[in-house]
Amino acid sequence: MENIQTPSATDKNQVFIKMVISNWQVQNSRFNALLDKLSDEQLAEETSPGRNTGVYLLGHMAAVHDAMLPLLGFGDQLYPELEEVFIKNPDKSDLPKPATSALREYWKNVSQTLDKHINETEAEEWFSRHNSVSEEDFAKEPHRNKLNIIINRTNHLSTHMGQMIYLSK
Repeated sequence: MENIQTPSATDKNQVFIKMVISNWQVQNSRFNALLDKLSDEQLAEETSPGRNTGVYLLGHMAAVHDAMLPLLGFGDQLYPELEEVFIKNPDKSDLPKPATSALREYWKNVSQTLDKHINETEAEEWFSRHNSVSEEDFAKEPHRNKLNIIINRTNHLSTHMGQMIYLSK
């Protein structure tokens, strides 16, 4: 009979981290491919009548991912001004929005910055608390960790990408 070794907890954690980060990268790749296909004119349209425009969703995704930098301890936001327009207010708020070309560039810069930090993060660090949870709360709820932020934001990206697909005709 063969001697089959059971993977250690560390090995299992590394596999789990790889699965989560791989899915994050796939969804970001798909979002980038969709953005490459959509013209600025298509992004200006509503995803369905009375819903958000592609421009708003692009700005929203750039703002949400930018907010991940301090949340994960990766540094300051690159574009904190996006928060007021794309997180705190709805699309139809009449607040001035940056040009679509600028939003595309913001998205690209935020994505590259996040990727760099994500790739440099050690396995054990993924299971540490993120910066919006207190030490006391984290002791009671250890699932409120950095890796869970990646899982949550991957799902968030997938949801909005699903809306933006309706813009490609």
